[in-house]
Amino acid sequence: MSEPLSSRPVVRLRPKAEARAIRHGFPWVFADELVTDRRTKGMAPGAIATLEDGERRPLATVTVNSNSKIIARVLDRNPEAEITRDWLECRLARALELRARLFDQPFYRLVHAEADGLPGVIIDRFGDVAVIQPNAAWAEAMIDDLAAALVAVTGVGTVIKNGSGRARGLEGLPEETVLMQGAVDGPIPVPMNGATYMADVLGGQKTGLFFDQRPNHAFAARLAKGARVLDVFSHVGGFALAALAGGAETALSVDASAAALDLAIQGAEAMGAGARFSTRQGDAFATLEALGAEGAQFDLVICDPPAFAPAKPALQAGLRAYERVARLAAPLVAPGGYLVLCSCSHAADLTQFRNASARGIGRGGRRSQLLHTGYAGPDHPTLPQLAESGYLKSLFFRLD
Repeated sequence: MSEPLSSRPVVRLRPKAEARAIRHGFPWVFADELVTDRRTKGMAPGAIATLEDGERRPLATVTVNSNSKIIARVLDRNPEAEITRDWLECRLARALELRARLFDQPFYRLVHAEADGLPGVIIDRFGDVAVIQPNAAWAEAMIDDLAAALVAVTGVGTVIKNGSGRARGLEGLPEETVLMQGAVDGPIPVPMNGATYMADVLGGQKTGLFFDQRPNHAFAARLAKGARVLDVFSHVGGFALAALAGGAETALSVDASAAALDLAIQGAEAMGAGARFSTRQGDAFATLEALGAEGAQFDLVICDPPAFAPAKPALQAGLRAYERVARLAAPLVAPGGYLVLCSCSHAADLTQFRNASARGIGRGGRRSQLLHTGYAGPDHPTLPQLAESGYLKSLFFRLD
């Protein structure tokens, strides 16, 4: 619960810090921008405070974690806002209203962190099941209130806390997955773009399924009719199952995880496409090289790797990895076929990723047309002031 306003601590920007950015909607304060005296450093991670500018004028209500490089996150631009369960319910209700307009069935990202006004919080919904990722200390501290507010607003019967991933480590939070309410009998069937995906919400990667690629799956499915499809880094079937729903002749999924591929097989069988679907477990780069050596050809090749450049220090190595993926994948595309290359790296912007992809295609001996650039679906809204919230890029090429 938020502390009463009368006893709430106050934190202050350094005199040369840019208060205007906060006033204009930027949601973060970095450690070198805040006065970090002994009192501030002694605040419990996730504590709620009032943020002042260098002239002691109130700016916003923030959450503070001196263990993080993002030392303060804006919760509310009202410096007198009380962060209570009612406040959480209001934010969740606003998020739900948008998704209810966008989707006929309750399978979507319900909360996309800062872009939905709940910094560091991810909530994915799978029908009657919701998975919360509390990736900021304040959300970890208020997880019980957050779960109760989620149930009150959405009516879901099962709530899971998924406390895993790199973001929690940056906040100094432990990894743990907890079934907070309800029960889960096994993987959950998720209908999307005419396909059926199986989401392991307790033991799978992230929350169990990636909803962000939904519109890009749909675009790829339009290219897949009658096609031989290769889906690399496929997770639980991603692009491959959407392609099968779009009329692909065959689809081959490649992933390092046997468990993910098993879920992909279950999904293909559930949608009646098991006979047209196959899998190949192994390292993606090694498999691309092996397929090239075998002379394999596909009409549609998709590569949707994990983030090779999750932060700036990894940018150059990440761009080289994206170029390598493109170089190895391009020769596998039949003449006149299509290559889809994706990046979910925060640190690599669209221009950098596009250039690395084009270099790789050229080094793979192919010429290309860029047909389409796709982004995350509207259940993953972007906060205009925060470039990191628009992380996903999908490039659709036609190769000569």
